[in-house]
Amino acid sequence: MARAIWNGVTIAESQDTVVVEGNHYFPRDSLIDRFFKPSTHSSDCPWKGAASYYHLDVEGDVNEDAAWFYREPKAAAANIQDRIAFWKGVIIEA
Repeated sequence: MARAIWNGVTIAESQDTVVVEGNHYFPRDSLIDRFFKPSTHSSDCPWKGAASYYHLDVEGDVNEDAAWFYREPKAAAANIQDRIAFWKGVIIEA
């Protein structure tokens, strides 16, 4: 079981993560929705495509753009469709 933890709180948990470039991508339905707020930030990866982001909001503490995902990943990254990864201090216990 993999868990994503920020500020001492589990924000996602799943037995089905996909690891790409050292990052665990969690299924969308494994997130605890109340901790995720939409962000307008985006970035581009040459082989995965355009990334969108979420802010984390745990008990009033906000971690901006700490989760990312690919709405329409390129074919080479099809295995991360509908999955979300973390950074910026989010701890992954696998």
